[in-house]
Amino acid sequence: MNKFKHLKSTLATLLLLGCQPALEPQAEAQMTKPQQVQQNKNQTAEKPQGKIVIYQAFTRLFGNSNSHNLPWGTVAQNGVGKLNDINDAALLSLKAMGVSHLWLTGVPHHALVADYSAYGISHDDPDVVKGRAGSPYAVKDYYSVNPDLAVDPAKRMDEFKALLNRAHQHGIKVMIDIVPNHVARHYQSLGKPEGVRDFGADDNTSLEYHKHNNFYYVPGQAFVVPDTDVKPLGGEPHPLADGKFAEMPAKWTGNGARSAKPDQNDWYETVKINYGVKPDGSYDFDRLPAAYNTKSYAEHAAFWQGKELPDSWLKFRDITQFWLDLGVDGFRYDMAEMVPVEFWSYLNSQIKLKNPDAVLLAEVYQPALYRDYVGLGKMDYLYDKVGVYDSLKLLMQGKGTASDVLSKQAEVADIDQHMLKFLENHDEQRIASPEFAGAADKGKPAMVVSTLIGKAPTLIYFGQEVGEAAALDAGFGKASRTSIFDYVGVPAHQGWLNGGKYDGGGLTAEQQQLRDFYQKLLSFSSTSTALQGEFYNLHQVNLVGGVAAQNNTQQDSTRKNYYSEQQLSFARWNQTEKLIIVANFADTAANVELKLPGELLQQWGWQQGDYQLTDALTGQNWPIKVQGEANSQQALLTIELAPLGSVVLQHKTAK
Repeated sequence: MNKFKHLKSTLATLLLLGCQPALEPQAEAQMTKPQQVQQNKNQTAEKPQGKIVIYQAFTRLFGNSNSHNLPWGTVAQNGVGKLNDINDAALLSLKAMGVSHLWLTGVPHHALVADYSAYGISHDDPDVVKGRAGSPYAVKDYYSVNPDLAVDPAKRMDEFKALLNRAHQHGIKVMIDIVPNHVARHYQSLGKPEGVRDFGADDNTSLEYHKHNNFYYVPGQAFVVPDTDVKPLGGEPHPLADGKFAEMPAKWTGNGARSAKPDQNDWYETVKINYGVKPDGSYDFDRLPAAYNTKSYAEHAAFWQGKELPDSWLKFRDITQFWLDLGVDGFRYDMAEMVPVEFWSYLNSQIKLKNPDAVLLAEVYQPALYRDYVGLGKMDYLYDKVGVYDSLKLLMQGKGTASDVLSKQAEVADIDQHMLKFLENHDEQRIASPEFAGAADKGKPAMVVSTLIGKAPTLIYFGQEVGEAAALDAGFGKASRTSIFDYVGVPAHQGWLNGGKYDGGGLTAEQQQLRDFYQKLLSFSSTSTALQGEFYNLHQVNLVGGVAAQNNTQQDSTRKNYYSEQQLSFARWNQTEKLIIVANFADTAANVELKLPGELLQQWGWQQGDYQLTDALTGQNWPIKVQGEANSQQALLTIELAPLGSVVLQHKTAK
């Protein structure tokens, strides 16, 4: 779904439902001995040497070789990728690119317009399904896999387990989506374990709100299908596409809309989950004390013991424990900020007690909430969307400056290790689309910066590494974003897929060069220990001291230094590895004389003399001379940057 089209109304809902916790001081909870042992294990666990690299694969599309791409096409016409398509060749190729975690989007069974009645699955109504293939964020059964993804739908869970095993054999961990804020309008679980009740099965539907109701209701009013500009299935006749959907009483819609007839821009295919937040925004559960922002998972779990918790909390605890038992290694949480932070304290502490290494990644777009969702909500990582991503996008489009990017990075310096970086995901426009940058190469300097500027993981979206432009009108999904609602192919990605060989045999020379760049960069980031070390902003030093006019992109052969707001530079280091990163966002060459100030050289322990750096992307050697002593030290490095080019200059020393 488009998360930003109606951000204003969504934020209003967030404020009403009170997502920001009141932080009153209370006595600290005590850890039991087993919990103390677990906490010690967490503290002493060995951390990865480099950075985590998360590869997001939209599972339905990833293995699809069909290139017909008819708008609103059926599975028979346009094809669909299967779990089995993510074979050993695919996993080996991802591993070679430095991928440590594979995020499989669209695994839980969601509402879709297809006939699986032979497997006991009820039909979904096209009037409340977006697209033909359906949104992966309208989950219908949390205890089963999307039947579209299985060669044999009757064995879809077995096929998923087999993929888990394949990934683990190649040293790749697997994440799936959990969508806590909403479920499909027609939720019906066939796969739930004995004793588990469906969402809403025990609700008192005569009440708008009750602590243990799973949904909010509009008592006395039936749901009315919204008037939409896009007709179900593009206007194709269907027995259930009659403008009606039986729901009495109506439930609140997924984005918090309370009308029995939501707007077409509301998330009308979903219904909102109740977490014990009353309609007036007050809370029906114990608040988490401010002191818990620095406490362990075990202490958070202890806080919730013996407390009466809303039923929805328990249901999602059981769901996540179910997937952990299958071998899933982590979760990506959709729209986490629309759910109270106390719930996350409870859920994530339960997850971490079971698997301390589980990766927990959350969508949070309000910077004012970041630190609460990290400290109190116990999230591992949050999207750095409205900061670094947005500022990089503007810089790539020629509308922003390198200083803006570094300013946004500085704003989250205290939680840098939690701020995941990305340039594409399923919600964002493709770099190569005209609506974003218009050329995949324009993403290269931004990818260098995004990948190397912080300590947190890097996310790459499938097809990004080969320049997918998302130019198709797929039906419900439109150009610039790869559709998450339709059965469709992904042309550039299919060149790498190459009929299941995953060898790039169908790529153009330019696409292969782009993928080689991504592979070198991401592989380097997965092993570079300096990326878990310190950061130094070289940009401001060189911008002030350089000769170039900050906004002038014209090259003049009489000028010595072209450093401007279209170049971005910084250093990363630890005791054994030093990095100098310079990225050129201009589509013209830049001859840069980069200054390394004495302050940085002293921190590195570099003395007067000659040093040699090696570009991690090309292998080229770069000599550098440190001149002066003590406070007068400095070094100048002359770098010829190609259009949209970057250097990642590395110096390593023995331990």
